[in-house]
Amino acid sequence: MTSYARLDGTDLVLQCHIQPGAKRSELAGEHGERLKIRLQAPPVDGKANAELVRFLSKLFAVPRNAITIESGELSRQKRVRIQNPVQWPPGIGTPADS
Repeated sequence: MTSYARLDGTDLVLQCHIQPGAKRSELAGEHGERLKIRLQAPPVDGKANAELVRFLSKLFAVPRNAITIESGELSRQKRVRIQNPVQWPPGIGTPADS
């Protein structure tokens, strides 16, 4: 069970630490009690947030509009909600039930 992922009904809520401007977009393990995600996009004009939504949409096989950044729009520390994830990507631990 991971501290960064929890189920809220059929939704998955992730606590993330974002590293923008990376060589490629990828999961990078844990950062404290958060999931570290490296993003290729730079942290300007919402590009990193858009890349985060695109990246998670691919990982969990959901449409982009099923992903919401609930908090941390302008921060590296974000809380993200994924509605009804279709698949579970490797590298994401088992979530806690809320």
